[in-house]
Amino acid sequence: MFCAIVRGESAAEVVHRTDTVVAFLDAHPLFPGHALLVPAVHVQTWDELPVELAHEWLTTSQALQRAVEAATGADGALLLNNNVVSQSVPHVHLHVVPRRRGDGLRFFLGPRRRYAPGQAREVAEAVRAHLTAG
Repeated sequence: MFCAIVRGESAAEVVHRTDTVVAFLDAHPLFPGHALLVPAVHVQTWDELPVELAHEWLTTSQALQRAVEAATGADGALLLNNNVVSQSVPHVHLHVVPRRRGDGLRFFLGPRRRYAPGQAREVAEAVRAHLTAG
């Protein structure tokens, strides 16, 4: 689906295009101005995103956030990337959703859970071990 948009074979309101990234309005937006940023190359998950795209991905996402906020008069934006779980399209994409105070969007990260005594240290050690392993 997103690959067809990147190739120009599927209709979308494209707001930005380079050889490596494409940004377009979400066909089913949470609010008007809800945009998606995708790499032109097909990769399914965040960890597959080529590191060579990092600079352009970051600068384009920041510019897109500012543009969406300005164009819609938003107070801010929600930037969201799902990775496998809740990823409705198997192509990595960043949502840029304009937000206004009191807009009614009920987005929360929960339920929250406290660490059991000593558990935070164990989890941190496991994460550090995986980071150093590569």
